[in-house]
Amino acid sequence: MANAAAPGQPAEHPDAHATVEQPSGAPAEHGGSEGGLLSPPWFIALAMIAVLAIIVWKKVPAAIGNALDQKIEGIRSQLAEAESLRKDAEALKAEYVEKTKSADKEAASILERAKHEAEAIVAQAKENADALIERRQRMAEDKIAAEERAALDQLRATVAEAARGAATRLIRERIDADADEALIGDAIKGIGSR
Repeated sequence: MANAAAPGQPAEHPDAHATVEQPSGAPAEHGGSEGGLLSPPWFIALAMIAVLAIIVWKKVPAAIGNALDQKIEGIRSQLAEAESLRKDAEALKAEYVEKTKSADKEAASILERAKHEAEAIVAQAKENADALIERRQRMAEDKIAAEERAALDQLRATVAEAARGAATRLIRERIDADADEALIGDAIKGIGSR
């Protein structure tokens, strides 16, 4: 191939040859495409320097730094607040754990007190029942004794009545008027000697 490219050079297309002709003897202008201050690379460089100068002049880096510092400070304050909230939550949790333990102890204490009160009530009820049974038993014994005394008194009265009736009958049958006077006299003498 006649149009082979040198190593490291791009291959040329056979129809892509352009030639720039300059009039002979005409010097190259500074504003041309090959060099000068207004050529595209220099123009871009100058524009970048101008933009950077404006940024520095307007204190944009300081403003960005201040914004970042404020953001960092905001994040720090949020972290501090989150830490404070976490500590508060842990303290609250510890308080509720302590209250739960206290409530468990109090419930056990109340249960123990209720158990003792129930035992005391049962003991008192048993004591009252025993006293009531004893009172009822005494009342029954007293009633039985009273009934026995009443029956005995009634029996004595009945026997006395029967004896009086028998004595009256015997006296009527055996004693006449003379014996009656002698008995009355003896009774009067017995009364007088007392």
